This record gives sequence, C-alpha cells and structure tokens, in this order.
Amino acid sequence: MSDAIVRKIIHIDMDAFFASVEQRDNPDLRGKPVAVGSAAARGVVAAASYEARAFGVRSALPSVTALRRCPDLIFVPPRFDVYRSVSAQLHGVFAEYTDLIQPLSLDEAYLDVTEDRRGLQTAWATARQIRVRILEETGLTASAGISYNKFLAKLASDHRKPNGQFAVTPAMGPAWVEQLPVARFHGVGPVTAAKMKRLGIETGADLKAQSIEFLTRHFSSSAEWYYGIARGNDDRPVNPSRERKSSGSETTFDRDLTDPADIEAGVLKMADEVAVWCTERGQYGRTITVKAKFADFRQVTRSRTQPSTVRDREAIRATSIDLMRTLYPLEQGVRLVGVTVSNFEPAKAGMPLFDDAET
Repeated sequence: MSDAIVRKIIHIDMDAFFASVEQRDNPDLRGKPVAVGSAAARGVVAAASYEARAFGVRSALPSVTALRRCPDLIFVPPRFDVYRSVSAQLHGVFAEYTDLIQPLSLDEAYLDVTEDRRGLQTAWATARQIRVRILEETGLTASAGISYNKFLAKLASDHRKPNGQFAVTPAMGPAWVEQLPVARFHGVGPVTAAKMKRLGIETGADLKAQSIEFLTRHFSSSAEWYYGIARGNDDRPVNPSRERKSSGSETTFDRDLTDPADIEAGVLKMADEVAVWCTERGQYGRTITVKAKFADFRQVTRSRTQPSTVRDREAIRATSIDLMRTLYPLEQGVRLVGVTVSNFEPAKAGMPLFDDAET
C-alpha cells in the first residue's frame, strides 16, 4: 500500500445481535438475561444478552452450564429468518456509504470508506452516522472500530462495546498493539494463544520481540501474519467479492443415539437445511461432508467430491446418508451430526449433477 494512501476501514459489529433482536421484538425480555438456543440437556447457547453475559454466559456454552451460572436465564429458540432479514437491512445502510463491503457474518462487516461518499470528512463521523442509521432502521445498537487496516479495525470495535466506537490512528497503531494480550488478536485462537504463552509470548510486545525465524520454526505458514500484526501491519483490502466457501448445519441430540433410523433422520434434516441455503443463494458445491460426534466427544468426518456441482436436494440427502453409513456398526452412541457442502464453483452446463466419485 502506497505511503500516500491511508485506507479508512470501519468494522461494524452488532451488539449481542441474536439476543438483542429477541429483546427488541419481545418487550418482556428487555433488561433480563436471555440466551438464544435450547435449554435441553444437550443444548448449546447460540447467543447471550449482555445481562446474561454478566453471569459468564457466552455463546457455545452448554445450556446446562449456562443455567448453573444463571438460574434465571431465559432461553428463546433462534429465528434465523428474522436475523437474516435484519442483516439485509444492515447492508442496505452500509451501501449508503460505500460499495466496498465485506461481510464476515450476519452481524458484522468491514467497510472501506476511504472514498468519502457522503462528505462527512472523517471515518469517525462516518462510523457514528452509520450507527445512528442502524438504530433508526432496526432499533438495534452497533459498535464500530475505525482504523487504517482490517486487523486494527476489528480489534478496535471490541474496545467500546456495547454501543460505542473507537479509533486506532496510524500514529498510535504499533504501540497500541504492543500492550494488548495476544489472546485478543484476530487469528490467534485459544490453542495458539496457549502455545504462545508456553513460549513466553503473552502481549503484542512479546510477539514483536520474536524474529521471523523463531515464528516460522514454531508457527510455520502463519509466521508472516503474526510478524506483521505485532507491528500493526495488515495490507488485506476490503474484498466485497469475497465468496463463501462452504455452507453447513449441525445438530446436537437430546441424548446419545444408537438407532440408525434416528441418526439418519437428523442427518436428513441437516442436509435439507444446507440444500435450502444453497438454493436460496444460487451457490452450489462439489463436496459433501458428514460429521459425527460420539458420546466420548470423539469426532469423525466423511467426505465425497463430485466432478460437478451438486444442485439437487435428493443428491445431497442420498450422499449424506451414504457417508453416515460408512460409520456403521456404531461402537457407541452419537451425540451430534452435521452436513456441509463446500468446494463451491459455477455449475458447468451439460455435465451430470451427481455421480459416485469418492474422495
């Protein structure tokens, strides 16, 4: 990136999105600890309101644990059709300010506002106005991070949550990164953070002190990324054409299942959900993967790749069942199944939709 051009990147992140939508639509839930998900024994929290987070309730937490931490927790089932509709409203607002929009999920996106379309002079003023527009359009609050690259903008959006914004300028960026714990860095997950801690790397300054040779020895292909972000560097552009590479759905059963008919009913339901997603968006893949998690939490996957994109729901269903049956006979019960379609590409005219080629 030329020294003469400093990008202006905004990362918009909705505040407790799923739970906030539920509280917006049901006044009785406002001000109360709410979890989106299932309270069943095998349920998992998909999202938690800030009132619930005060008790340590977080997404991906088992529902049993969540209720133990917060006995008054109110569970509501997810309404993904509503969340998708609100997400479309958000993108309508974003489009008023820039064409360079890179969604990360239903409730967050990067925006490149280097071109001042609305004449607001600064990215700070642009972010503030976007947040006002979101509140007007949806009745929901959003937080924003503003910086000269995507890495710093995403870090910044967490800094004034909820319903706030924070800017990291070029002058402050490198020093600001140094004082942060590496566990907060985008691209450093819990496993990597634990490994870094064993190596004596706990802050950005610790990471910056390591040579590229040291990082390559311990982190292989990720070394250059870690070397760069420790210095506040990230040259990735906001990519509005970034394509989704897969679509998947999974479910955790209320009890461990051993009957193939019960297990396959779950597989078919997940296959149908993925097929609907692909059809609605006109995106089709060549690879179908089935995942199963057993009672001891051991997880296995089976995949099959076709020579052309799979556009037929029955083909997805049939392949998913075939792949599941490769795991029989079962040595123990199954607690979770999932189906994913990946390897997206445009369908080729005249080619068969499906055959038995297997990876």
